[in-house]
Amino acid sequence: MLKMKKSILKITAVLGITTVLLNSCGPNENAPLVYFPDMYFPVAYDPLMKAQDAYSDHENEIPAFVKNNGATGLSPVEGSVAQNKDGVFAENKLPRTPDEYNAGYDASKTISSTPLNPANAAKDIERGKVLYDHTCAACHGTGGDGQGPIVQSGAYSGVPNYADREITVGSVHYVLTNGRNAMGSYAGQLDAGDRWRVAMYVMSAFKKGAIPAATVAQTESTVTKK
Repeated sequence: MLKMKKSILKITAVLGITTVLLNSCGPNENAPLVYFPDMYFPVAYDPLMKAQDAYSDHENEIPAFVKNNGATGLSPVEGSVAQNKDGVFAENKLPRTPDEYNAGYDASKTISSTPLNPANAAKDIERGKVLYDHTCAACHGTGGDGQGPIVQSGAYSGVPNYADREITVGSVHYVLTNGRNAMGSYAGQLDAGDRWRVAMYVMSAFKKGAIPAATVAQTESTVTKK
């Protein structure tokens, strides 16, 4: 009796598996129900086109899209940082070959002023200090001596002391934008205007005399008060 029961269970199991396999390999018109069609059959949206429901005839009624005349490309969220909000950078000027890079670097050393509004120099340098401390000091050090915590840990070496370098505000900006030697580009971390602000801070803090004395004094006073 026990053997018969086991045989029946085995036969039932084999028949069940066979049924599943036959159904799964059956014709497409008998395809199983898809519970999440928008994931199983993804629909590509053009962000500038009017969005429609992919599985029915009615238009998409998502409020954010309706408010935007149906387009799926929405406005940037609050707090987003524009890449060139200061309007001081042209993508077509990026070097594409080593020769272009070297020529651009040499030319950048002749630049002693920034395209930013001179009337905002004090605020720009103050912001440059904040950005430098957050982005650059880990390697270059808060004193610009190339002895940041990463260097002191032994994980990285060869970071120069700004005081020993022949640099200008233009060359600092150029290196921040395009990188140099072991240092990569920081264009992804700092927008075009902020790269100029960091360069201004580097020159005012570590290359005394590169920025007019009145501006430096005003900036240092502002930073001290904070």
